[in-house]
Amino acid sequence: MAEWPTPRRIATLSVHTSPLEQPGTGDAGGMNVYIVEVSKRLARLGVEVEIFTRSTRSDLPPRVEMAPGVTVRHVTSGPFEGLSKEELPAQLCAFTNGVLRAEAAHPPGRYDLIHSHYWLSGQVGWLARERWGVPHVHTAHTLAKVKNRLIAAGDRPEPKARVIGEEQVIAESDRLVANTRFEAQDLVAYYDAAPDRVTVVQPGVDLERFRPGVRDRSRFGLPERGKVIAFVGRIQPLKAPDVLISALARMREPDTMLVICGGPSGSGLERPSALIELAESLGVSDSVVFLPPQDGAGLAALYRSADLVAVPSYNESFGLVALEAQACGTPVVAAAVGGLVTAVRDGLSGVLVDGHDAEEWARVLDDLLASPSLRRELSAGAVAHAADFSWDRTAENLVQVYREAVTEHRALIAKRLETYVW
Repeated sequence: MAEWPTPRRIATLSVHTSPLEQPGTGDAGGMNVYIVEVSKRLARLGVEVEIFTRSTRSDLPPRVEMAPGVTVRHVTSGPFEGLSKEELPAQLCAFTNGVLRAEAAHPPGRYDLIHSHYWLSGQVGWLARERWGVPHVHTAHTLAKVKNRLIAAGDRPEPKARVIGEEQVIAESDRLVANTRFEAQDLVAYYDAAPDRVTVVQPGVDLERFRPGVRDRSRFGLPERGKVIAFVGRIQPLKAPDVLISALARMREPDTMLVICGGPSGSGLERPSALIELAESLGVSDSVVFLPPQDGAGLAALYRSADLVAVPSYNESFGLVALEAQACGTPVVAAAVGGLVTAVRDGLSGVLVDGHDAEEWARVLDDLLASPSLRRELSAGAVAHAADFSWDRTAENLVQVYREAVTEHRALIAKRLETYVW
């Protein structure tokens, strides 16, 4: 048996959100970006990728070529529309059936490995692993036990069913991929994951798209004069955009605009006008601009238009927005939580803030906006820091994880055959 065999074809599972969806709204976010960017680069490395996701519209074709060597398969499981992420566990049986049928339509051995993303997909991967006899690699992206420890005020805790589901997936996966060493530590500390099955593979950034460039605020209807702070992400308590509005009302720096770019998601769907109402109650409505989710080119333009990008989340497994903004040369002010501690170099590419007190956020933002020289230093540091991350490196490191998982799996099968009594 050859050592470190590279898988020919992998099944990537993304139950609750499609890589074809626009990040920044619904359940589409950094995980979507991760799957898209990694899949394209895996294909360039010679690994064919088939992505299974739930069909959310009746007019979606069964198969879509996302890129050369990357196919998205739409699996019918439950109503096409109207299902929240919390309702999807009831559809996992139907989704699993669709995945298994797709494989059964081909000769045995179509997939060499399964890579599942998020715990719902992990449940499907766990069953497919047993049926196909191939290794299962899992990336959690977020962890319920960690989220519940850092929950935003007024937000709902993750349900016990998710906690149990994550425990099952983590126990049954051949390999676990963590975005940072902190996530790896959480997997071991809170889920009893075996340390030798956890590998840190950091996400990347598209350095060709996200790079310094000309500032064009007119694209977003923003005034050329004055200061701009940008928030990019799904509108939900976890992401804490309300902290920025509250901080804006306490800031001293004149002519400061806050741009909030994204769509409501999760528990944010319950009160989609909450941020508008908050801005009105604090008397800063004229200084807050709401933008819909932007495509990649639009995001890059928005990052360049801002003097600062703020990421006040209560928890982030990594924080791709912070990395993208820094690649564009925009310093980032972020909460000192989760993967943001890795994504932002405190004092070099931005500033990390302990906690979510609006007064503290206002002070940090004021100090930075009042010092152009410090922002220039941080801008240079941001570009240099982001240059250490790339999706090519992420894909190459994942391939090594895949090789090790396949090799260990084949060795285990060979050992079982040796001890089998005929």
